[in-house]
Amino acid sequence: MPNRKTTRNAQGGGSIRQRPDGRWEARYTVGRDPGTGKQVQKSVYGDTEREVRKKLTQATAAIDEGTYMEPSKLTVGAWLDIWLKEYTGHIKDATLRSYKDSVRLYLKPAIGAVQLQKLNSHTIQKLYNDLSTKGSLKKKDTGLSPKTVRIIHGILHKALKQAVLIGYMKHNPSIACTLPRMEKKKMNILPADELSKFIEASEDHKYHALFMVYLFTGMRRGKALGLKWEDVDSHRGVIHIRQQMQRERVENGQLRLVSLKNDRQRQITPAQTIFQILHKHKVKQSETRLMVGQAWADHGLVFCNDLGNFLDADAIYKSYKRFLSNNGLTEMRLHDLRHTAATLMLENGAHIKSVQEALGHHSAAFTLDVYGHVTPEMKREDADRMERLIQSLKSG
Repeated sequence: MPNRKTTRNAQGGGSIRQRPDGRWEARYTVGRDPGTGKQVQKSVYGDTEREVRKKLTQATAAIDEGTYMEPSKLTVGAWLDIWLKEYTGHIKDATLRSYKDSVRLYLKPAIGAVQLQKLNSHTIQKLYNDLSTKGSLKKKDTGLSPKTVRIIHGILHKALKQAVLIGYMKHNPSIACTLPRMEKKKMNILPADELSKFIEASEDHKYHALFMVYLFTGMRRGKALGLKWEDVDSHRGVIHIRQQMQRERVENGQLRLVSLKNDRQRQITPAQTIFQILHKHKVKQSETRLMVGQAWADHGLVFCNDLGNFLDADAIYKSYKRFLSNNGLTEMRLHDLRHTAATLMLENGAHIKSVQEALGHHSAAFTLDVYGHVTPEMKREDADRMERLIQSLKSG
């Protein structure tokens, strides 16, 4: 058995001793218990005296500098559970569900067992790299998209930021990580020679009014499906956007309306033809309401099913895809009608600020960044305008 000995730290900040099992222990004082007034002592351990002395020196220096943090065995997984339960009460239910899914599927399986104080940037970076190339641990595939990895990073970053504020960590290791580069998706628009065909072919379609709102206002799907008749002011020629339909189902099996992001309500000013289309749509809806009688669910929705309830977004999308295929129209996403609307506005001389407000972007600069592409027609018109200016200056 090795000779056990006890030594005092040269600076008087603690004592070091060799334990019966051969390992070394250093004890130091972190302060006094406010209730009893007695000294509160902590220990660090190591295989050699040198290792323990180094740990003791670091601990006592941190105490002197006021940066000492008591060692904790709290794991990343345990902290994420605490954070989700106690520090996310201000966010919407749908957002919270997405947070919980990311924690359950990606974060806890990979780094949940790591002690929170020992989590470092390299470990997090490896997680992001693996997610980008291999996908999740439970379901390996070709990897997650850069956008998804960035969303997961945002969740982890917020949780670790809170841990730093509380004092569970000295710094947030996710800050130093490099995130995958985002690549813009190809933006499709309905070809100009198919616009008339799209409108004409959809006139007898049950979602004609909805398609026209998408195509000529640029309204997002959830916001269009969340419109109520009280939001449509045909006399003033405006439509108020106050809420949106949420795709997640609640306990009673129905979809529901939720407030807008950051509660940013706004109004748009569509063409008069849109109000005419909506008027015809309302007449048909009223006829259906009379037919079903008391079975009608009076939510006041502009776009609803045959019983007045929320429309299912997936059903709309499938119907839209069949519509394109049956009429020989270009294959494109339903969201591309929004891109088409923005392009039509710009091609027909709409001010960028008006386009920004119609689309609900936070700034005109963002709108320009997204729709900075210009069509050949727009380029030719710009060139023709410049030519007219040159000729007028010559003649002057």
